[in-house]
Amino acid sequence: MGLSALEPHPVLAALTTSTAEPTPAPIAPGVEPDLVTPGVIGFAFTAVFIVIVILLVIDMTKRMRRVRYRSEARERIAAELDAQVAGEAPKPAPEDG
Repeated sequence: MGLSALEPHPVLAALTTSTAEPTPAPIAPGVEPDLVTPGVIGFAFTAVFIVIVILLVIDMTKRMRRVRYRSEARERIAAELDAQVAGEAPKPAPEDG
C-alpha cells in the first residue's frame, strides 16, 4: 500500500480532478433564454417593495427620535424638580446644535 513519490494521494487526486459543469434547467420549447425576464410584474413588485421599505425606515427614524426627545425631557424635568427641592436655581438646558 505504499505510495510512490510521483503518485498523488487519492484524496488530493479526487479534489484536483475537474468536475462536469452544471447544465442549466430546461426551458420550454420555442422560448429563447435571452427573452425570459421578470417583466412588468417583477418591476412593479420590486418598486412597491422598495417604497414600503423606505416608508418603514422613515417611520422608524421618527419613532426613535421621539423616544430620545421624551427621555431628554424627562431628564430635564427631573433635574428641575431636584433643583427646586434642594432650593437651587435650575440650570439652563444645553441646546442641541
